[in-house]
Amino acid sequence: MRENNLKISKILKNLLYFINYKNKWRSFYFMAKSLLSVADLSKDEINEILDRAKELKKSIKSRQELNILKNKVVGLLFEKPSTRTRTSFEVAALRLGGSAVYLSANELQLSRGEPIKDTARILGSFLDAIVARVYSHNTVVELAKYANVPVINGLSDLEHPTQILSDMLTIIEAKGKLEGLNFVFIGDGNNMCNSWLLGSAIVGMNMTAAIPKGYYPDQKILDKALEIAKKTGSKIKIVNDPKEAAKDADILYTDVWVSMGQEKETEKRMKDFQGYQINKELLRLAKKDVVVMHCLPAHRGLEITDDVIEGEQSIVWVQAENKLYGAAAVLEYYLK
Repeated sequence: MRENNLKISKILKNLLYFINYKNKWRSFYFMAKSLLSVADLSKDEINEILDRAKELKKSIKSRQELNILKNKVVGLLFEKPSTRTRTSFEVAALRLGGSAVYLSANELQLSRGEPIKDTARILGSFLDAIVARVYSHNTVVELAKYANVPVINGLSDLEHPTQILSDMLTIIEAKGKLEGLNFVFIGDGNNMCNSWLLGSAIVGMNMTAAIPKGYYPDQKILDKALEIAKKTGSKIKIVNDPKEAAKDADILYTDVWVSMGQEKETEKRMKDFQGYQINKELLRLAKKDVVVMHCLPAHRGLEITDDVIEGEQSIVWVQAENKLYGAAAVLEYYLK
């Protein structure tokens, strides 16, 4: 009888060890499968997502019934307001046969001081994936560490990888390719600029960013982009003169001068960014078939003029619509 008890005890200990081992492995696996930075993807993976986005665009626009995310629930944990990112991911989950739950951080225990890792563990046990729009990039890093489900960065202070992917789809539709194009970013070296530096380098697209002194992109990200560019042949440059940057541009891209959370800096930024506007004069310096992009929302008369955003060379509205198809491809990729 005693021998049997010892055998049972040993079996239970081995089983417990196996369960703990599996849980540790599972946590590591899903951290590796989260999308926190554009640099989490290789060129081949980006192309796979973009190819799928093209297919899903046709299916979704024709209202084809899709069951790709059947029985999957996506949580949208948002600390910041959103129009396009929130709607695109909610609709994408629904169009793919899944469901979405919107989670405003102000309505969660996070607002009362609950640690991110505690919230992450609970949400991870309820949901199949988390799309997070946050102030600090460290928040998405910690979510990915503890949630045990894929975490998708829907914008942080450091990067906006899902925006870049849907924008790349738009560029391919307009230009037929990415590699070798001259991409010009005008304005603040913010999260959008950071992600474009990495994304351009990975896919072999040349990028020149015209940025005023004191507003340069994150140095670690710039160094990483330059390192990647050596392997892919991409040319990455930071300049101060928008007119210098615009010469020979295939794409002119801009973002707001004052992002969410920077409202106290508005007066200073208004002065510092004078001249960093996409207008008809700047368009004349670029290639004749240059296209104009803006990730929105746009402040017309500041970073871009009304006649340009509404003009023939603007692909801003296609760009905005493509957020839906980019979101759908990302959800499928990380939940398949």
